[in-house]
Amino acid sequence: MFAKAFRVKSNTAIKGSDRRKLRADVAAVFPTLGTDQVSELVPGKEELNIVKLYAHRGDAVTVYVSGGNPILFELEKNLYPTVYTLWSYPDLLPTFTTWPLVLEKLVGGADLMLPGLVVPPAGLPQVQKGDLCAVALVGNRAPVAVGVAVMSTAEMLTSGLKGRGFSVLHTYQDHLWRSGNKSSPPSIAPLALDAPDLSEGKGCVKADTALEGDMRQLTLEEEEEEEEVQRRCEKSPSEAMEDPGPGGLHVDPTDSKTLQEQMDELLQRCFLHALKCCVRKADLPLLTSTLLGSHMFSCCPEGRQLDIKKSSYKKLSKFLQHMQQEQIIQVQELSKGVESIVAVDWKHPRITSFVIPEPSLTSQTIQEGSRGQPYHPPDIKPLYCVPASMTLLFQESGHKKGSVLEGSEVRTVVINYAKKNDLVDADNKNLVNLDPILCDCILEKDEQHTVRKLPWDSLLSRCLERLQPAYQVTFPGQEPTVKKGRVCPIEITLAQRASNKKVTVVRNLEAYGLDPCSMAATLQLRCQASTTVTAAPGLKDSLQVQIQGNQIHHLGRLLLEEYRLPRKYIQGLEKAPKPGKKK
Repeated sequence: MFAKAFRVKSNTAIKGSDRRKLRADVAAVFPTLGTDQVSELVPGKEELNIVKLYAHRGDAVTVYVSGGNPILFELEKNLYPTVYTLWSYPDLLPTFTTWPLVLEKLVGGADLMLPGLVVPPAGLPQVQKGDLCAVALVGNRAPVAVGVAVMSTAEMLTSGLKGRGFSVLHTYQDHLWRSGNKSSPPSIAPLALDAPDLSEGKGCVKADTALEGDMRQLTLEEEEEEEEVQRRCEKSPSEAMEDPGPGGLHVDPTDSKTLQEQMDELLQRCFLHALKCCVRKADLPLLTSTLLGSHMFSCCPEGRQLDIKKSSYKKLSKFLQHMQQEQIIQVQELSKGVESIVAVDWKHPRITSFVIPEPSLTSQTIQEGSRGQPYHPPDIKPLYCVPASMTLLFQESGHKKGSVLEGSEVRTVVINYAKKNDLVDADNKNLVNLDPILCDCILEKDEQHTVRKLPWDSLLSRCLERLQPAYQVTFPGQEPTVKKGRVCPIEITLAQRASNKKVTVVRNLEAYGLDPCSMAATLQLRCQASTTVTAAPGLKDSLQVQIQGNQIHHLGRLLLEEYRLPRKYIQGLEKAPKPGKKK
């Protein structure tokens, strides 16, 4: 279902009533989860977003995102866990096992065929038709796919393990997984009963003799690669685990650090990176929430997700107190309940010795399809188009109606015309005598009988005003495109919504090569606020991004400093909230 890119319709923070309903639905669909586990999966106070999207086949899907990772998705009123959730609760669903080679095909959109199953000594899990199931790989119990059984276990055995066994909905490495932190599956040792019998030599599994021939041929839906798969099946399980093959899992057995220790290290790294590169003395006092949302999140390495809840500190305030004890920063409560950083010791050894990591090529990626290249603003050059009313002035230079010229070319044409027709005033070289053609082209009707001469600068400015505006847009690596009319700037406005709430609305991003959906995802992290992408009213085939609250300051910083768009092409930056006056 998510083998190809999907289209996001909206991305909003969940309401309290919807959060409670989701928790009740999870408890009903997955009765094996205890109350504490349900509360952990659907937290009560942490940020939880509802993302509504359309899969590439047009299916409407609702995805629940927590901590930057999709944890659940809903399709046709049925709730399914993602692989991120199954890695935390590997026994949530009945799990079937297959070979690592099969994963590549499942990621490509194929369903799991029964000949591809590895039958453990204890037999296959007991399921009924339509039951939700997980798929894991040999040697690791961490699920890599979620699907629905198309027949019961009894029917699978009766069929001789032939035919289609599972309709796969979501896999590790598909586009839904890519929308999270892109972490690899953890290494979870198989249960003792599930371990394949290694004493069988080169046999894939200890199964019924009549099925051995079928077990060496993995028939995937709509693809026949029997020879390659058979060679894979003829390897012993130990060889298969040593060689995961393309699309297999890459687990580092030498990584002895716990998840909490890794998060502590990442938290301190982002903190020091933000102080060294992003925060300046002029920014102080700086709200602690701004430090986290605007600076530390942006310093997080590509492919990793900063989550304070998973660290030993649990809260930002506790972490900052620890940094204050190390005398790196000084934190004060300038207003009731609101803490700010009022001083930073930039000469502290931990800051001076911190090595700034090399920037990732994908750190400034805008569009999903161009993840290998950073964003570069387009080169926009103003042009002028010759209208019918000024054809006589330009035809002597070889231009006709509709010709597109640069400003310097227009200036050259006018100067050459004046000199060729001896229109430069003999007494004052700064004046130009107007002949009938110039009068018709640049003078108003009430001026044609009164104005006989014009200075050069007035003549040229009037001429440019009479020409039709146009512009040329050149994106890096693409051919220039000429468009008629004036350049439409990125329009930033503030709107009032229900309950007197303000929202920031951004339009015309596509004209500058910015994808609204990707921008919405970036702004959601930067501003720590819900974002929505909707159709821009009055504009055909154009989308607008809506961010909760007045986020023009964050938006301007992103467009001007990171994407390096010229300020003249951004309209509405003056509406940013003004800093409060000190009493």
